[in-house]
Amino acid sequence: MNLYFRLLVFMIRVRFRSRLSMWDTSRTSFRVNPADLDVQRHMNNGRYLTLMDLGRMDLMLRSGFWKRLTAQGWYPVVAGQSITYRKSLVLWQKFDIASRVLGHDDRWIYMEQVFRVGDVVYADAIIRARFLRRTGGSVSIPEVLDLVGSVPPDMDVPAWVTEWNEATSQHSREL
Repeated sequence: MNLYFRLLVFMIRVRFRSRLSMWDTSRTSFRVNPADLDVQRHMNNGRYLTLMDLGRMDLMLRSGFWKRLTAQGWYPVVAGQSITYRKSLVLWQKFDIASRVLGHDDRWIYMEQVFRVGDVVYADAIIRARFLRRTGGSVSIPEVLDLVGSVPPDMDVPAWVTEWNEATSQHSREL
C-alpha cells in the first residue's frame, strides 16, 4: 500500500514541476519511510530499484516522452542494471535521485541514476533499457530516437558502459 501512496504523491507532484528535455537530468526528492527499511534498519536494496522506476518516470513525464510513447502503444523495460551502494540511507533521511540518459547503441538505451544526500553519493546505478510494443515485439532504436527527437551530437555511450554491457552479456552466456 505504501508504494501506491508514494506513486500517487509522485504523480501529483510531477504535474507541477518544470518541463525537461529527454536529454536533461531529472532530480526527484524522496524521504526514507518505515516501509522502506530492511532488518538492518536502512533502506532495503530492492527499494532503491523501485524508486529508480519513479526517477525514470519523472524524466519521461516531464519531457513529454511518456505521452508520445504510450500513444504509440510502446512501453519501456529494464533489461539489465547494476547498482553500487556506497552509504546507507536511514529512516526519515531525505535524498535525491538524479536520472539521465547516457546514450544508446544499436540495441539499448543506457541511463545512469545516482542517489545523493546533498553532494554525497549514496548509490549509483547503470541501466540498460529497451522498448516493447503492446502488440508484441521490440521497438527499434531508430524508431525510439525518431519519437524522442534530435539527439545531442556529443551523446556517446561512455566506454565503461559499453564494457559493462559486453561483460554482462558474455557472463550470461557462460552460465
